[in-house]
Amino acid sequence: MAADKQDHLSPTRTSGLTNGGEEPALHRPIGLLAELTHRCPLGCPYCSNPLALDPRERELDSPTWTRVFGEAAALGVLQVHLSGGEPGARRDLVEITAAAHSSGLYTNLITSAVGITANTVEKLVDAGLDHVQISIQDSDAASADHIANYPSAFARKRALADRVVALKIPLTVNCVVHRANIDRIRAMVELAVSIGASRVEIAHVQYYGWALRNRASLMPTADQVPRAVKAVEELRKRYHGKIVIDAVLPDYYARFPKPCVGGWGRRSLNVTPAGKVLPCHAAEVIPNLEFWHVQDHSLADIWANSPAFKAFRGTAWMKEPCRSCERREIDYGGCRCQAFMLTGDAAAADPVCHLSPHHPNVVALAARQYDEPYSYRLNPRKADSDALVG
Repeated sequence: MAADKQDHLSPTRTSGLTNGGEEPALHRPIGLLAELTHRCPLGCPYCSNPLALDPRERELDSPTWTRVFGEAAALGVLQVHLSGGEPGARRDLVEITAAAHSSGLYTNLITSAVGITANTVEKLVDAGLDHVQISIQDSDAASADHIANYPSAFARKRALADRVVALKIPLTVNCVVHRANIDRIRAMVELAVSIGASRVEIAHVQYYGWALRNRASLMPTADQVPRAVKAVEELRKRYHGKIVIDAVLPDYYARFPKPCVGGWGRRSLNVTPAGKVLPCHAAEVIPNLEFWHVQDHSLADIWANSPAFKAFRGTAWMKEPCRSCERREIDYGGCRCQAFMLTGDAAAADPVCHLSPHHPNVVALAARQYDEPYSYRLNPRKADSDALVG
């Protein structure tokens, strides 16, 4: 669809960088995270949604999402991830999915599976849905329901996963891993295999939003992490050719940071339920960034000219040790949000990097593990989460 398009764009407007450098190369984005709502029936303590959630009355309507999808496709985006919250809370989810499909985008539904019935998923497939990702909290039903703070969540996830596979739609099982379930990675992968998933993601908790609030209750121990790495290596060998297993080290135990979202403002963008466009889902934690909205600007204008996207695009903004590091074009200094939350400076090296002067603080935080009750994720309005797609 966009294979023959040039990889770079020319900004429609330029502005001088604060460090006096040249404008960095402007790549075409390939992925759009469409957060359709912040409403969700689950209360996962590691939810990546912000603590300040957008209420239902501020959510973009389906005609606006239709325009956004068209602008995204024109910009070069190839795939859209329909997410939330729980996208099943939107009564117009089928219409939104059809609009994304009509724009030529590969559509991936990211769902808790609670609020999406078998009838609804069939309508979504008819509307052009290409792929489904279902999260599971554990291989043990009681533990999974406790983590999700929702009785019978595990059973409903299994039921929807079975229906998705029966419809021959590719399924990814997303296993969010932390101290309470990391020792059951084998069982979670075996569950994904038994369901018939084509891919399983071992997604260690990233400590933003609600997860940051629950960090000490979620952080795996130093003994658990190498056991988990060994388990994944063995599982990849055992199920090679049968299921794809994606996994990365948890940030606080890594030697180098991950290239967050493939580089700030480089490959992806995120539209919030209320229409704010972010370089990554956690970007709002950084103060003084100016975010533009789809109600006021086209997606192309936002991508090229939004101050928030330009703030950390490229490498000219970097400080030492990143500025002279041979990995600066590999990991782009790591996560800007994590750098700010752990150092107070969004332009600092991601302190999970062993070269950061703040790395000892990360080591100390990883060692803080308390068995405290979870602070469960809340809803913008509790009543709104009951209005799920039937």
